[in-house]
Amino acid sequence: MAYSCRTYELKCNECGKRFGNRPISACDDCLAPLEVAFDLEAVRPQFTRETIQAGPANIWRYAALLPIPEGFTPDLPVGFTPLVKASRLGKRVGATNLYVKNDAVCFPTLSFKDRVVSVALANAQAFGFRTVGCSSTGNLANSVAAQAARLGLNATILVPADLEPAKILNTLVYGARLVRVEGNYDHVNRLCTMIADEYRWGLVNVNLRPYYAEGSKTVGYEIAEQLGWRLPDNIVCPMAGGSLIRKIRKAFRELIALGLVEDKPVRFFGAQATGCSPISHAVRERLDWIEPQRPNTIARSLAIGNPADGPAAAKMIRETGGWAEDVSDVEVVAGMQELAETEGIFTETAGGVTTAVTAKLYADGRISRDQVTVSCITGNGLKTTDALVGRYREQPAIRPRLADFAAHLETLEHASLGLELATAGGVYVD
Repeated sequence: MAYSCRTYELKCNECGKRFGNRPISACDDCLAPLEVAFDLEAVRPQFTRETIQAGPANIWRYAALLPIPEGFTPDLPVGFTPLVKASRLGKRVGATNLYVKNDAVCFPTLSFKDRVVSVALANAQAFGFRTVGCSSTGNLANSVAAQAARLGLNATILVPADLEPAKILNTLVYGARLVRVEGNYDHVNRLCTMIADEYRWGLVNVNLRPYYAEGSKTVGYEIAEQLGWRLPDNIVCPMAGGSLIRKIRKAFRELIALGLVEDKPVRFFGAQATGCSPISHAVRERLDWIEPQRPNTIARSLAIGNPADGPAAAKMIRETGGWAEDVSDVEVVAGMQELAETEGIFTETAGGVTTAVTAKLYADGRISRDQVTVSCITGNGLKTTDALVGRYREQPAIRPRLADFAAHLETLEHASLGLELATAGGVYVD
């Protein structure tokens, strides 16, 4: 079960062995992970600024550098999400050139996982799989279920039993079979690895993982194009398995090699929750390996205690002169609120992590205020509303009379003044 393609094939990261194109994720000689290797010279004529800008306003404008089988005709408009200048958030954190890459509005399921799944399922069809699936902490489950439904494929999704209710509902609604597994993501992923060996299924983050991961490059392509074909000074990126941050860098390197952008150093900064921060720990301690952790955080979409790409991500961050930070659950919620209150972007807990870490990097002087910095928001807050339960009191209803409205408005303004005083260190007694 394989197919041939003239411009790319799987290659071992460590020993360099090549595997053509087939559903496999690790080298059978040295067990190192496989990645898609492109023949950039063969791609060069098809991947220019002109051909890209003439393409559709979605990830398929970059199809020449995505591992999609010959003859595949994409029709799902995934990606090309907004890159917005975050002036009000920047003012709060002390930045003048801060941007937010907003995949909270990615089509069809409101997370960057739509990018990777669309590429993975193109290959699943080429390999002849009729059933697809994944191990997931939520967003990937939603995306696999939705896109499998559109393609007429069967979907079986495995998730930790304590996953947020909204993410479970957002999987079931597409008709997928959902299996809740006792334990954390790492337990679920190990079971999925065994399933891939036993059943003839295409599991997007197991036997289709090399193709799946390449979809993340489109975040990097879009950032460069939306900045006017230039690279930023810094990228701040949430980390779960560690793949996204590496693939953005791979995208930048490919753009440089093909002459689409000027070569310049870009520093990469990783963001994790303190309750599950194996990669940021490895960066801070300068470790060449990952010390697995037992996840304990509300940021469940980042809660991978033994990330597959962790060692490579930590090494890459250090190579670029970047850094990694983690933040508490309290800071995660504050980050969600701050991004919403300043930029009108409602992000999930992972975005709260990224926003809070971004603020910390500026406060610690790791990023200069005038450098062009892009903070990556990867999912929508409607999926993790439980993180905000109890944060906002339900207001009493008023009678439909102007006098009642005026009295209620005075109460709200009084409460708002108290909040401002408390934030500024003042004393407020209700």
